[in-house]
Amino acid sequence: MPSYQGNPLIEALPPILERKQLKAGLGGSIKLRPADIYLDGETRIHIISQLLDGFFQPLARHIQLESKISVMLRGGYVGRNLATGDLSAHIQNGYERIMRGDLLDFRFDHVESTAKSLAFIGCSGSGKTSSLNRILATYPQLIHHPEHNFTQIVFLKIDCPHDGSLKSLCHNFFREIDSILATNYVRRYGEKRHSVETMIALMSQLANTYAIGLLVIDEIQHLSVRASGGAEKMLNFFVTLVNEISVPVVMVGTPKARPVFETDLRSARRGAGFGSILWEPLSKPSAEENVLRTEWGAFTQKLWKYQWLTKASETVPDELRELWFDLSQGIMDVVIKLFVLSQIRAVVTGTERITPNIMKAVYQDELKPIHPMIEALRSGDPSKIARYSDLTIPDIDKKILELSNLLESSKDQIRKSVQYGGNDQAIRLHNMLVDMGYESDLLEPLVQRAFEEYTDLQIKDLMPIILKWYQSSEQSPPVKRKQKPKSIKAKDWHTLNSDDLRFMHSQAANEERMLGAVQQSGLVFNTDQWLASVD
Repeated sequence: MPSYQGNPLIEALPPILERKQLKAGLGGSIKLRPADIYLDGETRIHIISQLLDGFFQPLARHIQLESKISVMLRGGYVGRNLATGDLSAHIQNGYERIMRGDLLDFRFDHVESTAKSLAFIGCSGSGKTSSLNRILATYPQLIHHPEHNFTQIVFLKIDCPHDGSLKSLCHNFFREIDSILATNYVRRYGEKRHSVETMIALMSQLANTYAIGLLVIDEIQHLSVRASGGAEKMLNFFVTLVNEISVPVVMVGTPKARPVFETDLRSARRGAGFGSILWEPLSKPSAEENVLRTEWGAFTQKLWKYQWLTKASETVPDELRELWFDLSQGIMDVVIKLFVLSQIRAVVTGTERITPNIMKAVYQDELKPIHPMIEALRSGDPSKIARYSDLTIPDIDKKILELSNLLESSKDQIRKSVQYGGNDQAIRLHNMLVDMGYESDLLEPLVQRAFEEYTDLQIKDLMPIILKWYQSSEQSPPVKRKQKPKSIKAKDWHTLNSDDLRFMHSQAANEERMLGAVQQSGLVFNTDQWLASVD
């Protein structure tokens, strides 16, 4: 880009990322190690909980957002070239405004703002803040230019204050600069009785002094029209930020912030100088679409891979995927929390796979606060949906802790932990061998013996030794004892394998569903089809 060349503020930024690099840069960092599936339940709960903050699947909407931010950031610097004196002119104009107390005052009239604004609206839980944080993390926040003895702030992110006033928003601006530069602007500017106009002039001066590349104002729905003196004044505030400070501004909020931008057509155009982005929940694929080619399909398919369950299926069953959408209505935050809590419950109950019954139970028991919002989305009525734009799921950590405590109270887990003296590796090896079909009374003494005799060996080396002992122990008794068939109580049938009739019975709500499940599994001989093939 010719307009970017020769501008130290732009040339110091990382190169514009290609689509593939961007997807790799935005993606989550959770490692999926197959051996972790065999860890004890308590440890697995900690691993599964990583998904709440660590899972991120880049979608087309994220690429679009990153592209806009990349253009805004670089475009905003075009009119503030450190090498040509444009930035100095901005700084001089800012000084004039402060000294004269007039935001429209200036000394150099040829300095034009190349900054743009963007309104970014989406309901809570749609991933706005986490997406922005990941995109901003691809840039350094501070860059020092030793040849100019200048420090550049690439981006600054502030939250709207809960009291809803513009003055508090200015305070947050000074406080954020203090936190990253260890300055004391809150004391110098914020604690004095300055008007909002003077505060903006001071912000302007600081924005130019440090060449702030992008200002992100989050939770903009907290701004109170009453506390700020009306929607028109609020909008003027943002337009002033862009035009006078020359800093690109991204305003992020829920649909409750819409009235600020939709007061009238003129205001809407001013509020969204570089357009607006509206993030809605993921849409449900139509019957004609290939699910895996849709955003919903890609998101759930990627998430489904992160399971630490011994009996998990490789693909998402169609029935479960439909239920998943129905219970989350495509809100990504709810999709992830529903998946995490279902997986933890599968560990706690010993089911070791996510079933429709488990997901329904999690929705009913753990996610009650969001039922009105989900029902509103399900109804498709905009007036009902607008009532619940601030969707939050409170105390999700508390829910995980409760499930974790439930597991802790499991007698079997305690017995195992005591048996192996809290040796995590021994418990893990025991679980792996049980999963391979070596469950018997021989197993625990053999695992204990292996860890006592071979203290330096790892699990992969201990396993063949134990298997050899196990097989010789089975062959050594001269008289084979007649083993009594193992009886499993009906309440534990949900822990059996997926193709076990008792497991199917535990999952079926009635006889008709039971028959359907058995037919789908291929365990019922289709007489009509066979007779037709004979003819």
